[in-house]
Amino acid sequence: MRGDYQELDREKVYLITGVAGFIGFHLAQRLLAEGCKVIGLDNLNAYYDLNLKKARLALIDKYEQFQFIYADIKDKEALFKVFQENKIDIVINLAAQAGVRDSLTNPEIYVQSNIVGFLNILEGCRYGQVEHLVYASSSAVYGLNEQLPFSVHDHADRPVSLYAATKRANELMAHTYSHLYGLPTTGLRFFTVYGPWGRPDMALFLFTEAILHDQPIKVFNHGQMKRDFTYIDDIVESTVRVLNNAPQKENNPPFKIYNIGNNQPVDLMEFIAILENKLGKKAKKEFLPLQPGDVVATYADVDDLQRDFGFSPQTALAEGIEKFIAWYKEFYCI
Repeated sequence: MRGDYQELDREKVYLITGVAGFIGFHLAQRLLAEGCKVIGLDNLNAYYDLNLKKARLALIDKYEQFQFIYADIKDKEALFKVFQENKIDIVINLAAQAGVRDSLTNPEIYVQSNIVGFLNILEGCRYGQVEHLVYASSSAVYGLNEQLPFSVHDHADRPVSLYAATKRANELMAHTYSHLYGLPTTGLRFFTVYGPWGRPDMALFLFTEAILHDQPIKVFNHGQMKRDFTYIDDIVESTVRVLNNAPQKENNPPFKIYNIGNNQPVDLMEFIAILENKLGKKAKKEFLPLQPGDVVATYADVDDLQRDFGFSPQTALAEGIEKFIAWYKEFYCI
């Protein structure tokens, strides 16, 4: 662990965009539970079940030190108003149009949310004199990189989906603002995040729902895939450790990127077998070719995260899946 590691500062104001989203909700819950002041911003779009987003929001809305703002990062005027009316110390940008496959059919939405929206965030941080911008990137940026495990020191210039291209663009834009304006920025490349309150468009949610309702699951690339599944609590812990440890301005530019992954890729068929075991029910499998925009394997090298913050994700997949299933059954009254 590096010497200047700091715990959360409860006097600072944290702005979390995408606060009703999967990671945003969990991070806000953690910061609020530790007594931090959090402003949460979300446009509550209908990319997936709005009731799930509202249920997440209801759980964090009960905290006195939480303020919710209904706004879209694409709306520059509305976003700048947030910066003008509040002294924001640290920004965590988790607002984005997510999903690899949807970017093939709705590319404009991704450019508006992930490029224009992120530019607005950078400008807000610049003029608001924010101490540190932490933002969500993705393992998808590695694209056609065949070197495993994926290292932040590898080239990431061959994305295979527009979603991945927008996330890589975010990193390059952040580097530019760090260089030009001395804005400390840290990008977090998240690897296949899962857990309670997860996104309905992701494999664990889709598979659980299908198996419980006797529907077939779609197994792409005929099951010949590996994923570095990362439990949500490990994502949150990694992010919290980064927040108050901005890259130093004397290290021009004050810019860092970290992989946040479990460092243990799992075969897709093993993932399905664990899920079947925890549900006590076999899946009906529909084997399909590799989808456009998808990659065969992801595997995170987390040496930099471990070196700088003395932490790396550790939660075993079977444990994480069990916790997700318990939440799913409770939330949907099964």
